[in-house]
Amino acid sequence: MRVTLTGATGLIGSRLVAALRRRGDEVTVLSRRPEAAAAQLGVEAVGWDPAAGAAPAAALAGRDGVIHLAGARVDQRWTASARREIRDSRETGTRHLVAGIAAADPRPRALVSSSAVGYYGPHGDERVTEATPPGDDFLAGVCAAWEREALAARDLGVRVVVVRTGVVLDPGGGALARMLPFFRLGIGGPVAGGRQYLPWIHVDDVVGLYLAALDGDDWEGPINATAPEPVTNREFSRALGRALRRPAIAPVPAFAIRALYGDMAEVVTTGQRAVPERPLALGYAFAHTDLDEALRSALR
Repeated sequence: MRVTLTGATGLIGSRLVAALRRRGDEVTVLSRRPEAAAAQLGVEAVGWDPAAGAAPAAALAGRDGVIHLAGARVDQRWTASARREIRDSRETGTRHLVAGIAAADPRPRALVSSSAVGYYGPHGDERVTEATPPGDDFLAGVCAAWEREALAARDLGVRVVVVRTGVVLDPGGGALARMLPFFRLGIGGPVAGGRQYLPWIHVDDVVGLYLAALDGDDWEGPINATAPEPVTNREFSRALGRALRRPAIAPVPAFAIRALYGDMAEVVTTGQRAVPERPLALGYAFAHTDLDEALRSALR
């Protein structure tokens, strides 16, 4: 296959590029710093600033698929400027990508665009599937706008999949990397009471789901990139303690998280019991369904 990616130098993107290359696909990446991206990933890189205008049509024309991962970091304090950057990088950036797709000849066959389970907003212990409507908080609004821009490519005859990703288990970055120093010191534990659900997924399955969505003509619309059985924050803390052979009983109060992260703390102190109803119905076989095994694998 011929595949173009955005956000390819990030945690998920770099792993996806490697997986695509292993199976013999031809990969092009779009990057603000194409020379650095080409050197890091060993693939063709084309310059593109998602905020500046339409993606280069020549880098999209004739592709079997486009994978869109670009977006500003969510795990930062949500100041007014950070909120604008988080939303604009996704909404405007995706609109500009679809504009490039519209100009491409021939157009790509598929667009697989990143999203997040934050789409749903807080839901307590209710099981959340892809049919659940969006929430009404900041992150839900960002995800809804992000997906709306991606799904506009359907009007161009492009098959579109949006991947609502949960908490990715990879010590190289993301939430797990932030937790590890505390848990390794034996001072990790449940956050804000620990009753909120944490929709985890091993990084191998994130990559596997993107590849399945890219390849499968019957994959369309939203999918939850989460393991089949989400756990509470308390259960996750205990499992991480077991994996590290450290105690995991030191509670972290909600006010401490809010003091550290401001409004962004809602991502940690609330949660979603999101389940991957669509991937399972489409026959995807998760490589990591048991949290203890998944953590041991990730930490290796």
